[in-house]
Amino acid sequence: MNGTSEFNGQENIALQDIDDYYSKLRWDNQFHHMATLPTHLQALIDKKRGPLQSFNVPSGLETSKSLVTTPQVTQAVSTNFLPDEEEPNTLQRYESLVSQTPQWHAPWKLTKIINGHLGWVRCVAVEPVDNEWFVTGSNDNTLKVWDLSTGHLKLTLGGHVMAVRDVCVSKRHPYMFSASDDKLVKCWDLEKNAAIRDYYGHISGVHTVDIHPTLDLIVTGGRDSVVKLWDIRSRTAVATLVGHKAPIQKVKCLPMDPQVMSCSNDASVRLWDIVAGKSMKVLTHHKRSVRSIATHPTEFSMASACTDDIRSWKLPEGNLLTNFQSQSTGIINALSINEDDVLFAGGDNGVLSFYDYKSGHLYQSLDTVKMTGSLDSERGILTSCFDQTGLRLITGEVDKSIKIWKQDETATPKAHPGLPWNPNLASQRF
Repeated sequence: MNGTSEFNGQENIALQDIDDYYSKLRWDNQFHHMATLPTHLQALIDKKRGPLQSFNVPSGLETSKSLVTTPQVTQAVSTNFLPDEEEPNTLQRYESLVSQTPQWHAPWKLTKIINGHLGWVRCVAVEPVDNEWFVTGSNDNTLKVWDLSTGHLKLTLGGHVMAVRDVCVSKRHPYMFSASDDKLVKCWDLEKNAAIRDYYGHISGVHTVDIHPTLDLIVTGGRDSVVKLWDIRSRTAVATLVGHKAPIQKVKCLPMDPQVMSCSNDASVRLWDIVAGKSMKVLTHHKRSVRSIATHPTEFSMASACTDDIRSWKLPEGNLLTNFQSQSTGIINALSINEDDVLFAGGDNGVLSFYDYKSGHLYQSLDTVKMTGSLDSERGILTSCFDQTGLRLITGEVDKSIKIWKQDETATPKAHPGLPWNPNLASQRF
């Protein structure tokens, strides 16, 4: 009996060894390739490894320590031998944000107040060729042309029967275009000082108009939530862009894609492909009505604003660049950007906010000057525009006045440092 049990035990051990052997064999056949990376992945990892990492140091071996440690040596070693991190962590991103210094800008001050309109000043545009005059539109149904240097009234144009909501001056033609709540867009001949064309097609008030910089087209948008492209000479609507779900507040044109941009009360900004006739990108980051957009004069980017939120975007992709320090700005009606990277935001509460465009830093905030006899509720800023030099800012306000602002030429960084720079991670420029 003992011999039989020993034989059975040896047989069980042998069978167990055979099962283990075949299990290991099957495992190796199926999963042995997972022990090593594919050649192209291994080559990619080796390429990113620094020279010091190419040597395998035993775990029990203590690494030598430098006898002299200086910031220069540490910087050189980290630059030449240590691999770069592809995605820095939150702490490193915050440190890089804090370490950057916003560009200093001189503070702005009021230089001139112009009166003449009998209603809210809803729009303003500067003549783009000689920079000698500017035009304003108002709730009194008129357009007024003013001398930019003296502020004197040069001309009053009448023709609309309701409030003039937007105006733009062509750089390539002797024409000016105005949009009104009377559903019309008018073309004004600046040589005859008279309206020569009317553009019919919107079924409700027209809120905004802009001229294409290279094509003979104007672009309009209004309360009917559509963007229309018009041939200047034939007065026909060559395209109608549908997509917004609420009234359109502003349209802008660029010489390259996206050639048309629009913002709306549906809290979105749309970048349009006018060849395909549809939106190529929809920006839905804002939570409230987007009342204004502005393009940078030298950088291929744009800014948009809604209540307590100003953001800048890289074009043509529509990627987010900067969240501005605008958490308590209130309702923003007007945006303007000049070549010195100054972004101006005009609030419905009469507050003028000036930002450094690259960093999003709010460096100056001041209240508009109250007109004698006006109410506190009439301090809102409705429109703004820099002149062609970017050194003068023109604002149109609810108190029926036009104000011209200039930078203080005697200001210095030491005497006028501006508001403190307290960045947070949400406002970084990606």
